[in-house]
Amino acid sequence: MSEPAVRSRRVSPVTNNRLVTAEVDQERIRAAVREILLAVGEDPDREGLRDTPDRVARMYAEMFAGLHKDPREELRKTFTQKYDEMVIVKDIGFESMCEHHLLPFIGKAHVAYLPKGKIVGLSKPARVVEVLARRPQVQERMTEEIADLLMEQLDARGVAVILEASHTCMTIRGVRKCSSMCTTSGMRGAFKTSQPTRAELMALIYGPR
Repeated sequence: MSEPAVRSRRVSPVTNNRLVTAEVDQERIRAAVREILLAVGEDPDREGLRDTPDRVARMYAEMFAGLHKDPREELRKTFTQKYDEMVIVKDIGFESMCEHHLLPFIGKAHVAYLPKGKIVGLSKPARVVEVLARRPQVQERMTEEIADLLMEQLDARGVAVILEASHTCMTIRGVRKCSSMCTTSGMRGAFKTSQPTRAELMALIYGPR
């Protein structure tokens, strides 16, 4: 028996003002995957492919779960703290889906902020990365979304976000450069205006150079 479509009534705001209806129609995905298998010349009823449409539907529901969550919710709870030096959470692993080819890109994020009277739990920047990664994305936009969201919600003196990722849309197809990596950065506040602050950040993340 086919699994009913998973639906939600929430509408999730995104930091660039897009609105995405929170709905995953798994039945529709299953039908589309079956059509794709037919279109490439396969038999969707053979044993190895019989359950593939269902597997893909469940995978997409998981990979795009961030469409149905508001990342701001992860930063609602803050703590009053006099600490005003750099807070860095390094090597946050993430997996996202390139919106151009619907192929994954996989990497790690480094997130830093300069508090101005309040801090957030150390797991929260990682949760923000997870929510925003679980959407059709481009790395450049994801970098800006994380930086803008942290700057806005934490009222920080500065925020820095660096993403490093390998994109399968250029490692397994097209140019096929398997060792290529893409690095993007988003600097806000003091990280953008102060060269010494940015240099300290880079030394703490990558070591002295």
